[in-house]
Amino acid sequence: MADNGSLLDLQSRRVIGWAVSNRMKRDLSIRALSTAIAFRTPPKECIHPTDRGSQYCSHDYQKILRQHGFQVSMSGKGNCYDNATVETFFKTIKAEPIWRRSWETRRQAEKAIFEYINGFCNPRRRHSALGWKRPVAFERKVA
Repeated sequence: MADNGSLLDLQSRRVIGWAVSNRMKRDLSIRALSTAIAFRTPPKECIHPTDRGSQYCSHDYQKILRQHGFQVSMSGKGNCYDNATVETFFKTIKAEPIWRRSWETRRQAEKAIFEYINGFCNPRRRHSALGWKRPVAFERKVA
């Protein structure tokens, strides 16, 4: 099974950065963060919530956050609230396109995740937190 590192825009629930690897390590999170930064070019003081995972506490990850002016919001020990939305996304992506499926190669799994995020999750999946709107449509409306 592949680990998935993802970043969400908490206002629109849109997946803005993601990466896949065979292990949950620092480089996976850095690749997802770099993709999100390139996609969004976030403003200074943009809040970046995470849990206390070692990949998010790493010097390299924190350095990138500082370089881009992020305001770090990291949960206290045993507190899941800063990362709850992303954890919910992980549950959803496992339940919808991944559980009960297998792929011969990691590349096939990556392609399935890419298609799920860009073909269903962002443009078509409705979210209760958005008044049952789709992330892409919600962003167009608030822009």
